[in-house]
Amino acid sequence: MPVSYDFKEATFKLRGSHSVYIENYRKITEYTCEHVALLTKAGPVHIYGQRLSISYYTVEDMKIEGTISSICFGD
Repeated sequence: MPVSYDFKEATFKLRGSHSVYIENYRKITEYTCEHVALLTKAGPVHIYGQRLSISYYTVEDMKIEGTISSICFGD
């Protein structure tokens, strides 16, 4: 039976300051090499760093790589 992601909160798994794995996001709202903005069920999330790149993404999860300096939740 397929799993519905509509009711799950976003989860973030950091691997040091070099990558973050994100599950259950809603959409990418901004993407540059220094800033990735996402919309989650709980609100916006901003990932800041250097040489950021989305190494892969699907409708359910994504992986961002680069030098991550901060992750901010909210506006």
